Amino acid sequence: MVNRTTAAALVTCAALLCATGCSSSFGSDDKTAQDSGSRQHLTVLIASSGDAETKAVKEAAAAYAKQSGNTVTVDAAKDINQQLAQSFAGHKPPDAFYVNSDQFANYAKGGSLYPYGDRIKDTADFSARLRASFTYDGKLVCLPKDTSTLALAINDDLWKKAGLTAKDYPTTWAQLRTVAARLTKKDVTGLVINGEYARVGVFLRQAGGWITNPDQTTMTADTAQNIKALDYVRSLLKSGSLKYANQVDTTWGGEALGKGKAAMTIEGNWLTGGMKADYPNVKYTVVPLPAGPAGKGTLAFSQCWGVAQDSAHRAAAVNLVEYLTSAAQQLKNADAFGVMPSRTSALAEYTRKNPSAKAWADATAYAQGPVTVAGFDKVLAQFNTDLAALGSGDPRKILADLQRNGEQALTKGD
Repeated sequence: MVNRTTAAALVTCAALLCATGCSSSFGSDDKTAQDSGSRQHLTVLIASSGDAETKAVKEAAAAYAKQSGNTVTVDAAKDINQQLAQSFAGHKPPDAFYVNSDQFANYAKGGSLYPYGDRIKDTADFSARLRASFTYDGKLVCLPKDTSTLALAINDDLWKKAGLTAKDYPTTWAQLRTVAARLTKKDVTGLVINGEYARVGVFLRQAGGWITNPDQTTMTADTAQNIKALDYVRSLLKSGSLKYANQVDTTWGGEALGKGKAAMTIEGNWLTGGMKADYPNVKYTVVPLPAGPAGKGTLAFSQCWGVAQDSAHRAAAVNLVEYLTSAAQQLKNADAFGVMPSRTSALAEYTRKNPSAKAWADATAYAQGPVTVAGFDKVLAQFNTDLAALGSGDPRKILADLQRNGEQALTKGD
C-alpha cells in the first residue's frame, strides 16, 4: 500500500539527507574500496507491505545466494525513509534497498545512490514512464522493482443491493456522481478514498491537469483544469457520497471496502493482497476509473532498487538487483504479494494469468508518474494537509499555495 508520510517525518528525513552533503558529486566514483572477492556478504533493506512480501524477497535473496556464492541478509524497515537517511548520514548504508519515488531525487542529489542503469543491458524492457521516474541528471539511476496503478474497486454485494448491474459501472464523472449517490445509505458511503494527492490526483489527470509539466521543470498546479477537478471532488464530499477513509473510521480504502463501509474505493493492485488476507469472503470487481472532461487518467506508483554509493559491494549488489528484477522473479512476486511487474514483457504474462487485474494492468499505458524533484516531498506533504480539508476548503487557494510552494522547490532543486 502507498502510505502517507507525516510532514514531520519528511522534514526530519530531508534534514538528515542534507547532512550527507546535498551538493555531493552525484555519480562520481568515490574512494570506497570495492570488494572483488568471489564470496561477498550483501545487506538489503526493504519497506515491506507485509509478511508475504518479506518472505518473497528473502526467498529470492536465498536463491540468488545459492546461485552466486554470495550471502544476503534481508531486513524489513520500520521506517525506511528515516533509516536510509540515517545510514547515508553515517556512511554505513545497506548495499541494496527500496527507494521510494518521493525520496529518490533527494537521495540522488545527495550523492547517496550509485547510478548503475547504464550497466544494465535490457533497460528498454522497463517502460519509459517508469524509467523517467528514476532518472536523475540524465542518468537512469536504479531499476523500478514493480509497478502499481489505481482503479475503481466495487463491493459486489452492495452494488447488487442498490439494484445496479455491470451495465451501470461508471465510465464518466457524471455517472460516478450518480452511482455514488445511489449507493450512499445510512451506514454505507458510495465512494471512500484516502484524502491525499495519491488518490485525489487521478481527478487532476482526468480533467487534463497535473502538478508539473512533463519534464518537471515548471509548476502547472494553478490551472482551470485542476480547479475543475478539485471542485468536482469537493462537491462529492459536500454531498456526502464521497468520504475520506478516516471519516468512516478506517485507515484506507481497502479496509472501508472490506468492512462494507464503502461501496466503491479507488485503490491500487495491492488491494488484491489486502482483501485476500483480511476480507477473503468479500466479493469485489475492479474496473477502470471513470474518464473525466479530458479523458482517462490514473496514477502510477513504483519503487526502485537502489544501490549505495558508499557500498563496498556495488558490483555484487547490481548483480543481485538484476536477479531480483528479472521477469521470472517479478512474476513470482506478483503471485506472492500482488504487485505488477515493471518489465513490459512480464506484465503481459501477468495480465494473461490474472484477468481480474486487467483494469490495473491496462492503466499502465496512460498512468501519470509521481513528481520526483528534490525537496518536493515537503510540498506534497502540505498539499496532502490541504486536501484533507478540501470539503470545507477553497480549491483555488489550495492550488495557488501548491503552485507557490512548488515553484520554490523547483528553484531549489535546480
